[in-house]
Amino acid sequence: MSTRCSTEAGLPAHGGNRRVKGLRREEVALLAGVSVDYYVRMERGSLAGASDVVLDALVSALQLDEAERDHLFSLARRSRAPGGPRRRRPAVTVRSTLQQVLDAISDAPAWICNGRYDVLAMNQLARALFSPVLADPRRPANTTRFVYLNPEAARDFFVDYDQIAGDAAAKLRMEAGRNPHDEELIALVGELSTRSELFRQRWASQDVRLHRSGRKRVHHPIVGRLDLDVESLELPAEPGLHLNVYTAPAGTPTADNLALLASWAATRQTPATELEAHNG
Repeated sequence: MSTRCSTEAGLPAHGGNRRVKGLRREEVALLAGVSVDYYVRMERGSLAGASDVVLDALVSALQLDEAERDHLFSLARRSRAPGGPRRRRPAVTVRSTLQQVLDAISDAPAWICNGRYDVLAMNQLARALFSPVLADPRRPANTTRFVYLNPEAARDFFVDYDQIAGDAAAKLRMEAGRNPHDEELIALVGELSTRSELFRQRWASQDVRLHRSGRKRVHHPIVGRLDLDVESLELPAEPGLHLNVYTAPAGTPTADNLALLASWAATRQTPATELEAHNG
C-alpha cells in the first residue's frame, strides 16, 4: 500500500500534492521513528496518544505541506479532547470599526469572511465585484455555496473555475478539522454534498488548504476581465475571521476596470450590512 498516496479516515492523504510517492507503511514508520503497528493505528485515525514530536516526525516522513500539517495537528487535538455534541456558533457580528476600515478602503474591493466562507462584511467596491455571488437572496451569502450550487454563473464569473472549486472544498475541509462540531459548517457540507456531485468528488479527495494570498481572475458582467492580486489576512482580535483585499498594479487594464467598477458601484443602492435578512 502506498501510504503517501492514501490513508484511512484520519491522516491527510492528498495524492495530487504528495512530493514522494510509493513508500510502504514500514518505510513511513521507520522515517517517523515509530513501530509499524503504532503507525497503522495512527493511519486509521487513532491519534489521541501521539505526541507533538511524533506528529512532527510523521509530517517530515510524509513531507506534508503547511496546510496538511495544520490539519493533522487539528485531528490530533480533536482525538485528545472528549467527544462533544454539535454546537451552533453564535451569530457573528462584525464590529462597526471593522466596517469603517472596509469603507475607508475606497480603491480596492475588501471583505471579511469566516472559515465557512460566509460573507460577513464588505465595502462598496466588493459588493459591486461580487454582485453575482450576492444575487442569491440568502444571507449571509456564501462563496462556496455559489461555486457549487450555481455552477453556471460561477463558471462565467471565475476564469479558473476548476481551481476555485478545488480550493473551496479544501478550505472547508481544513475548517472541519479545526471545528468538527460547528453545526453551521456541518449543515453547509451536508447541503453541498446532497446537491453537488462535483463537491462530493472534491470533498472525498480529503485535500486541505489554508487561506492564502494569490491571484484571482474573474469576468465581471459589467466591466469584463479582472486579474486581481489577493491578500487574505487573519484578524487577530477576531479569531477565525479573515480580511480579503483585491488590488491591481496601477496603469494595468485591471486597475482601469476597477475604476470603472467603482463608478458603476457609486450609482447603485447597497445594503447596510451583509447579515441582513432575506433568509431563504
